[in-house]
Amino acid sequence: MKKEVKDTIIVELGEKLKEYAHFYLVDVTGLNAADTSELRRNCFKKEIKMVVVKNTLLHKALEASEVDFEPLYGTLKGNTALMFCNTANVPAKLLKEYKDKKKAIPALKAAYAEEGIFVGEEMLDNLCAIKSKTELIADIVALLQSPIKNVVSGLNAGGKIHGLLDAIAERNQ
Repeated sequence: MKKEVKDTIIVELGEKLKEYAHFYLVDVTGLNAADTSELRRNCFKKEIKMVVVKNTLLHKALEASEVDFEPLYGTLKGNTALMFCNTANVPAKLLKEYKDKKKAIPALKAAYAEEGIFVGEEMLDNLCAIKSKTELIADIVALLQSPIKNVVSGLNAGGKIHGLLDAIAERNQ
């Protein structure tokens, strides 16, 4: 491969690293063509961009990035596929699904999610548990609505409130 082509690939990888908030490094060594196609289709359905890269080119793109990706360098061995996404836990859930069906293929090498670096297959459950921004907002809204719902349900009870107010009024007399 010519140096110009390599430089172009490094620049494109750098742009992808800036464009997507999260990425996963996955070992696709044991996948045949049919399994790889199936994985790519599933990634496309879940809005994950999957790219197979040369480790040396990815290493150079990571080095050129503004973020310190040094803990990921040790995972750049063998076949590596990059999964880019904007929701941190989607690739983890896909890999877990795939792992349950296909018995550990493809394997998670490492991930950069929610500004944290996760290294090793054992981190897959932790990555699945990460909540997305929309899930966190929904949790906060639910927490904020809870007291209001209690007041509204109390007001809808009607007779109970009236009885309670009468009891308080009698006590104050």
